[in-house]
Amino acid sequence: MEYLDRITRQSGVMGGKACIRNMRVTVGMIVSQIGRGHTIDELLVDYPYLEREDILQALRYAALQTEEREVVFASA
Repeated sequence: MEYLDRITRQSGVMGGKACIRNMRVTVGMIVSQIGRGHTIDELLVDYPYLEREDILQALRYAALQTEEREVVFASA
């Protein structure tokens, strides 16, 4: 089990999708941008309120989801 303290889910935020630190930035958006060829450094410029660890945890979360492993979320 991996602990991801920057990934949050709340029913009232982005329809309950996994987000970064309760912001309206979804894990899916981060993964999609990386999949389109954007680098972490480019994302940090485009979204200055994100931190490198936010992006890394989003990628780890997405990987864990594909492996169907249990993930512990930070308390809201």
